[in-house]
Amino acid sequence: MTGTKNKKLLLSVVNIAVWTCFLMIPFVFQQHPKDSSTPFTMSSHFRAVLISSSLFLIGFYYINTLFLIPNFLFTKKWLLYISSVLLLFIAFLYLPEWVASFFADPMNSESGNKFYEADRYRRHLSDSFPPPPHRPGFGRPRHHFHFFPGSYMIFILVFTISTCISLIQQWLKIEENKKAIERDKLNTELSFLKSQINPHFFFNTLNNIYSLAVTGSEHTASAILKLSSIMRYIISDTQVDFVPLENEVTFINHFIDLQLVRLTDKVSVDFTIDGNVDSKMIAPLIFICFVENAFKYGVSTKESSVITFHLNVSDKKIIFSSSNKIIKTENFSKEGTGIGISNVKRRLDLLYPNQHTLNIFDTEHTFSVKLEILSK
Repeated sequence: MTGTKNKKLLLSVVNIAVWTCFLMIPFVFQQHPKDSSTPFTMSSHFRAVLISSSLFLIGFYYINTLFLIPNFLFTKKWLLYISSVLLLFIAFLYLPEWVASFFADPMNSESGNKFYEADRYRRHLSDSFPPPPHRPGFGRPRHHFHFFPGSYMIFILVFTISTCISLIQQWLKIEENKKAIERDKLNTELSFLKSQINPHFFFNTLNNIYSLAVTGSEHTASAILKLSSIMRYIISDTQVDFVPLENEVTFINHFIDLQLVRLTDKVSVDFTIDGNVDSKMIAPLIFICFVENAFKYGVSTKESSVITFHLNVSDKKIIFSSSNKIIKTENFSKEGTGIGISNVKRRLDLLYPNQHTLNIFDTEHTFSVKLEILSK
């Protein structure tokens, strides 16, 4: 809230500063006629015309940006928008001098000569008026209104600037809304993908602990403690897009320990780590699919089976690799593997666009994975 107030205050200050400079331009950069024999002095009437014209332009800027563009241009009411701008343009051609006449009457005898001088100056800036007739001495001018020389160019400039700024602001707003929608869609999809992982993982782990309890294994209590740690990690810590890599490593170690408790000595698991995992971040549960698949399809109670996991951490990359033999049983099927890997691929595309490489080598007897991720 404080940031929004500061932004509005800064915007107000900038607007005031810009329009103050705009009002001062005619007086700072005023030009003098080439005829230096007659000294030029800006009349009070002409000064009033300049001020009223500038105030009209300021009013037109805000009318155009705050009312005409949002209500007519953005709603595709082209005729109403064009008609409104043309009416304001016609009013601007004559209204400023008419308003100025109330504050400095050009017919006033005390300012008559100055009015002629201002009239000469205006004709010097624009060819919109014919040369004034020669009037010897002092005389009273006819009471009529002229549009401010060059005003149409100034009006068009303010119109162009105000319209461009409004269009750019609208475009930026649309782009920001698109990004917000994409972020919401991304978060929703990631949450859905995580929800697909959690039930499957818990189901398998609870089955493992149940097997330990039935057999009266002394490792049951330790397994429950590790499962508690895993549940805490999945439910609480993985609600963000990235977690410390060391937490993910601890999670994988606990998972491996839970799997080994139910397996025989014929299964050998080698999980090695090269590099420092303390200062790196990783997407949570990004490796667990490959670890689960290795235990699901790479272990046997009848023959020796070896599963290897390797994590290499460097300044620029995190490389995870796994390898296992494929043990074919009576109920062997790879349908679950395809679903899990598709899940991982989708999460990688969302969280590491153009920042990862996933190579899967699936043969009749072996299955191996190599995942390279640019470290954060």
